[in-house]
Amino acid sequence: MQAVILAGGYGTRLSEETTLRPKPLVEIGGLPILWHIMKLYSHYGVNDFLICCGYKGYMIKEYFSNYFLHTSDVSFDMSSNKIQFLNSRAEQWKVTLIDTGIETMTGGRLKRIEQYLDKVFFLTYGDGLSNIDISKLHKFHQDSGKLATVTAVNPPGRFGSLNIDKDNIVKNFHEKPNDSESYINGGFFVLSKDVINYIDGDSTLLERQPMENLSHDKQLIAYKHKGFWQPMDTIREKSLLENLWNTDSCPWKIWND
Repeated sequence: MQAVILAGGYGTRLSEETTLRPKPLVEIGGLPILWHIMKLYSHYGVNDFLICCGYKGYMIKEYFSNYFLHTSDVSFDMSSNKIQFLNSRAEQWKVTLIDTGIETMTGGRLKRIEQYLDKVFFLTYGDGLSNIDISKLHKFHQDSGKLATVTAVNPPGRFGSLNIDKDNIVKNFHEKPNDSESYINGGFFVLSKDVINYIDGDSTLLERQPMENLSHDKQLIAYKHKGFWQPMDTIREKSLLENLWNTDSCPWKIWND
């Protein structure tokens, strides 16, 4: 399957880092948070990535263009103009990077890549980590028969909320919080390509009208994730993730290498 990663925002709440680079390239343990997200999907056999670029997107392109230089030891023979990679890291990834505009909103970015999308695909943001079981998420979506599955998590109370019924159908999708006990959008979606029909254009926020209308049509279902989930919106949250990475039991590091 294919995983779409939204990586085009300004990341203004993390301006200490994002004045110099796009938020998905902000490093945790010396590696971009984007790399951590891709390693999660890859652990479950998802190696086809479609990355929606925007703000400083050329830096993401340069990162993958020079991936072996970033991740391998290297020997330069200046006399013969040859490069030899030593102990190179080989990922099975296919990475497609599409410029979806500087000011384009989340829904608009998805609509701009419509021609590249599979019939069913994963979608996530380029700034959040979790130990979610991607295989179980996919099966849950398949079994539901719905157009869209959103991962629901219990977080700090500053996020918008999901009102979920006993059958896990999302009854309401509120971007602003009502109470700290509500489930929220955890950012790991499975979507049918038909969701594009709910998006008007560049100015459409996926989390507003499209999700609200999918909810109204009973086409949005919630996969409840009780495990680790943490966004990286502030320098404090970056430090939290950095500290967790440096422990022997980093929650989202479920791969072996």
